[in-house]
Amino acid sequence: MSVSERVAVVLGGAGTVGSGIVKSLLEKGFRVAVISRDGSRLEKLKRFLPASLQDRLHTLVGDVGSEEGAEAAGEAVLKTLGKVTDVVSCLGFSWWQEGPPHTQSLEELQRVLDTLLLSTFTSWKAFFPLVRDNPSGSYTLITGGAGEHLLLPGTGFLTLGAAGALAFCRVLREEYPEIPCKLNEVKIDMGVATPEHLGPGYVSHLEVGEAVASLVEKRRVSHAVLTASSPADLKTLTAEGKL
Repeated sequence: MSVSERVAVVLGGAGTVGSGIVKSLLEKGFRVAVISRDGSRLEKLKRFLPASLQDRLHTLVGDVGSEEGAEAAGEAVLKTLGKVTDVVSCLGFSWWQEGPPHTQSLEELQRVLDTLLLSTFTSWKAFFPLVRDNPSGSYTLITGGAGEHLLLPGTGFLTLGAAGALAFCRVLREEYPEIPCKLNEVKIDMGVATPEHLGPGYVSHLEVGEAVASLVEKRRVSHAVLTASSPADLKTLTAEGKL
């Protein structure tokens, strides 16, 4: 299957990490669908992308954070594009530092878990069946290192949500060991920002996008955790399609 025949859904594609992935997939020739609850974020994504890529981008206002919303979004993508061959999931926010647990409410914990873990589950439940039995398909989940330790005082709920996402990826690899499609996790152990906001310990979302798009395009590994801890790791993933 040529790249021009492949249709990628980027869940979280209107965010910082996702926008870099969307741009790189479009540059490779994929048709790309992006779903967001916020239409203004989809418009911002369109402004970020060169005009030459716009004809292969398809945007949809929808909510993949609920089972009903995710199912409706999946049906809408199929109706518009006819198929889905690849899914990249990079949902959630990149930062949370509202204080130690005793100062927080159950409502706030629920909000964090909804954003970092539960939406990953509801969207996976709707979109995984679309690629699961396709040997030319893929499902890639983007995670980070925040779930492995407390990054800073006051970031505990971020650690809880991110740890749940890491565990969910592990469950998927072990529950579905022999599926035809490629199932991978890319763990970014660095901060990710746009070029104008880069600082120490951060990497450009464009570099992340190139690396993830290469993994999706080449399909050289499956059931792998590809941990990028440096820009050099991202360059290797871009060149090789694996680490």
